[in-house]
Amino acid sequence: MSDAQQITLIVDGEETKVTEGTTGAELFFERRDVVVARVDGELKDLDQVLPEGAQVDGITIDSPDGLNVLRHSTAHVMAQAVQQLRPDAKLGIGPYITDGFYFDFDVAEPFTPEDLRQLEKMMQKIINQNQKFVRRVVTEDEAREAMKGEPYKLELLGKKNDAADAGEGVNVEVGAGDITIYDNVDRKSGDSVWCDLCRGPHLPNTKLISNAFALTRSSAAYWLGNQNNQQLQRIYGTAWPTKDALKAYQERIAEAERRDHRKLGAELDLFSFPDELGSGLPVFHPKGGIIRKAMEDYSRQRHVDAGYEFVYTPHITKGHLYEVSGHLDWYREGMFPAMHIDAELNDDGTVRKPGQDYYLKPMNCPMHNLIFRSRGRSYRELPLRLFEFGSVYRYEKSGVVHGLTRVRGMTQDDAHIYCTREQMKDELTTTLNFVLGLLKDYGLDDFYLELSTKNEDKFVGEDAAWEEATRTLAEVAEASGLELVPDPGGAAFYGPKISVQAKDALGRTWQMSTIQLDFNLPERFELEFQAADGTRQRPVMIHRALFGSVERFMGVLTEHYAGAFPAWLSPVQVVGIPVAEAFNDYMFDVVGQLKAAGIRAEVDISSDRFPKKIRTASKDKIPFVLIAGGEDAEAGAVSFRFRDGSQDNGVPVAEAVRRIVDAVKNRES
Repeated sequence: MSDAQQITLIVDGEETKVTEGTTGAELFFERRDVVVARVDGELKDLDQVLPEGAQVDGITIDSPDGLNVLRHSTAHVMAQAVQQLRPDAKLGIGPYITDGFYFDFDVAEPFTPEDLRQLEKMMQKIINQNQKFVRRVVTEDEAREAMKGEPYKLELLGKKNDAADAGEGVNVEVGAGDITIYDNVDRKSGDSVWCDLCRGPHLPNTKLISNAFALTRSSAAYWLGNQNNQQLQRIYGTAWPTKDALKAYQERIAEAERRDHRKLGAELDLFSFPDELGSGLPVFHPKGGIIRKAMEDYSRQRHVDAGYEFVYTPHITKGHLYEVSGHLDWYREGMFPAMHIDAELNDDGTVRKPGQDYYLKPMNCPMHNLIFRSRGRSYRELPLRLFEFGSVYRYEKSGVVHGLTRVRGMTQDDAHIYCTREQMKDELTTTLNFVLGLLKDYGLDDFYLELSTKNEDKFVGEDAAWEEATRTLAEVAEASGLELVPDPGGAAFYGPKISVQAKDALGRTWQMSTIQLDFNLPERFELEFQAADGTRQRPVMIHRALFGSVERFMGVLTEHYAGAFPAWLSPVQVVGIPVAEAFNDYMFDVVGQLKAAGIRAEVDISSDRFPKKIRTASKDKIPFVLIAGGEDAEAGAVSFRFRDGSQDNGVPVAEAVRRIVDAVKNRES
């Protein structure tokens, strides 16, 4: 074979000679786990011809990109099954999502659980037919002809030039480059049995989906995520490379449901969401109040130790404050509507004195700026660290409100640090270390960092200031030794930020603390301090929220601990259970000693039988259960029973008290 018939590729980092016209499928023929190729950075179907000099990487089905392709391909199979079950169904959009996929349909009647079970069987038949996914490049006219019975697809074709901004999932269907249709082709006849407008890529065939998929639920959804559009029916599903991986995922989901903080909050009597108050406005019951107070008290003490000063600000303010800060320009949709008050009218109804707009505050930072500006400041006062448990209110859409983790009224553990440019980097480093240390004290210790940079369409200030702030944050994040993940365009309008992403006991990631560097609000509020040389200079402002919000953090911790909070946070730390009524007084004496030592303890003297009392304490997730009977009373001892069911008998009362006090003091579980 002559050299003219060969081309050079860089395959998985190594130079390789192949015959001109070689496809990805031929290149990776011996690697059955490769389902798609990355060609010069772009994912391509395996049946596409590889160009001279391309850098080619094989993407396996169990990799993040491979899983996305698997799930998107499974979504196509599901849509094919839906149109077999309901021929009148019109196709919406069907992208992959985290751990799964969905597809939207315009149908006359909502899908039922029985429909989903039937669809799974129909999907398995399609998968077993080993249909091929075949990419077809078409003109817009050809696409319109192929999709002439699909009104939503025709609408998407009109959005192909602005797909990124057209709505959720649009860029999966159309976008820059060629218009493509994917046919599901019958392997025996070679006929297309179903097709969809799609950018791809897809698996080579349906057989690779195997039986490791499941349809999970259905719900209503607005076309393109816009509530002004037609309401469609959405089916969610999941797909994995193996049946074992699917089973492991389903077990994780079941455990997550068991840990759902809304469910545990009701079972443990911690908090509730009364309809009378409105969506996203929780109330904390006495037991939940104890947990919240313990969280806040410990945080307060740590802030005092770290040199923060406490401030308090009102919940409502004149609108002008948020005109100065820029929130009314850039954050108005996230604010509750204005309350127009203080207007005075003449008898004839004409305005004698115009009123003013007042707003519930969405942020504490503008008010903290007023505190800084209330008098002259010297460089000797810097860094000045202002801290507040400040209540803020944000108008979250009803569809995204979720328990404690997405609310409309929240309390932020909010700090704003004012420092010189020379102090800026050290202060950011100190702040990040403080944040990480405090999160570890609450039991979270698996972190990575995310760097959110400027949104080019939504920012204030000069480019140079943004570049300096971003560079400084990146240096501090990298010096921490933690993984740093970019979040392009994710910054607030006034400055870039580092966010601490923490993994919980189930491996789920939650955004926790945020640290934002801001040169712009000090400028907008004309903040100044007198420097050592007598000149007036602007401070740098660092925004820092540790929990994000107390409500959200409590929701995360409830799920992280599955309601079994460590002893220092538990509403009831000890329950004393006498084995018989004769030992009630003895147990009250033991519990009295614990209370005197600051322990939250109580005695169960209910009419329940002893085994029922033990089960109740277990259900209530009490850290320590102390049991006393005749031998214990005679020996001045108790028996310890722990959450895992283990027991330590004959422990002297003084030692039992010491153990519990030490466990609480040291924040042990």
